[in-house]
Amino acid sequence: MANKLNFTRREFLRTVGVASVAASGVPMIIPSSAFGAAGHVAPSNRVAIGCIGVGDRAMQILRATLPLPEAQVVAVCDVKRDRRDFAQNFIDETYGGKGCAAYNEFEELVGRNDIDACIIASCDHWHVLHALAATRAGKHVYVEKPLGISIEQNQTLRAAVKKQGTVFQFGTQQRSDAKFRKACELVLSGRIGKLRSINVWAPPSAAGGSLEPAPVPPTLDYVRWLGPAPFTPYTQERDSNKWWWFISDYAIGFIAGWGIHPIDIAVWGGGDLLQTPVTIRGKGTFPNEGLCNTAIQWDIACKYDSGVKLRYWSDPPPEKWKKRYGKVTSHGTAFEGSKGWVHVDREHLRTHPEKLAKSEIGPNELHLPVSDHHVQNFLQSILARKPAISDIESSVQSDILCQISDIAIRLDRKVRWDPAAERFVKDEEADARLSRPMRSPWQL
Repeated sequence: MANKLNFTRREFLRTVGVASVAASGVPMIIPSSAFGAAGHVAPSNRVAIGCIGVGDRAMQILRATLPLPEAQVVAVCDVKRDRRDFAQNFIDETYGGKGCAAYNEFEELVGRNDIDACIIASCDHWHVLHALAATRAGKHVYVEKPLGISIEQNQTLRAAVKKQGTVFQFGTQQRSDAKFRKACELVLSGRIGKLRSINVWAPPSAAGGSLEPAPVPPTLDYVRWLGPAPFTPYTQERDSNKWWWFISDYAIGFIAGWGIHPIDIAVWGGGDLLQTPVTIRGKGTFPNEGLCNTAIQWDIACKYDSGVKLRYWSDPPPEKWKKRYGKVTSHGTAFEGSKGWVHVDREHLRTHPEKLAKSEIGPNELHLPVSDHHVQNFLQSILARKPAISDIESSVQSDILCQISDIAIRLDRKVRWDPAAERFVKDEEADARLSRPMRSPWQL
């Protein structure tokens, strides 16, 4: 099958057809739950799901998805045979039947007209290409974080989602945690007074990795794994989470890969105050040997025209932040206002004054959308035909803040960003980093 992304759904269906479904092992034995028996939800009220990329993170998502009455996972795709076989067997065992198909090439999965939605948890450099393929085929998409590895990729996916009118959910699951929602509502409702600054920190990238060529594992389709990335000889464990997260051909490191979580909460709680032009200056430390080449430390200062200042650090945060907020984890978001502050991470919600944390948001104050289960919110949004809690617009905004932070530290100088134009201000050198080339024949 041709490796191209500027396909049409009709072309896929004509190429894949019924034959590929039969050849892929779609079963003759179907559990009774598929027909709505024994109190199960009928097919008309369930979302048929295909999963593209079924590594460690995808399995976490699957374990949260399979018990949901709105879900029916029918297919998986991965270029690692052992992983896709494991996921296929896990799904079949969970459902008690033989209903899950497995593919090496994602085009076959997105070409199936019986799949409503795709969960995409492939490597970062594949996120947008997989999401584009699914979206252009009319599928709803749940995309693991971060979004793209360039701002152009983010913009292209946003345009496709809007054109198709499909539901998009980003893997920023903190929006489905009551602590984070409460923290942002306190800020947006003015409980800490006028917002003055936001402090954010996240785990840094790792360094290391062998540069010596090694045999490609027999279970890996390495050319497909590389996809749009430059061709590079395989090195030991290059394709493992131990290393690829921190190689710039495939990701921009944890400045986005982990940092998108606390940055997204900063954007959620900052609201319109973080949608004005911003000046960014930062310093980053990069490995000088080994396979990895993304930032292992950073200190970034963002000054918005609204008057809000945002400081973004790699873990550990400054000692003064630790003393101010009490016990902190390796990541967090803290909002500082004229009358107090709010600090939130996955373990804590702390405020000053302390009573703010237990106070109720009144009926006339600002209330954010409620979600208590990120995947279920995605599925219910599909069934209700409404935006998910991490919709495409907010997701692009949050991801862009990570992207321009990385650009600033790589240029090692001040840059200015115009959020309306989504370009840097009179800065051709910085604008040149808004896109990156793809290895032929892959394209947006």
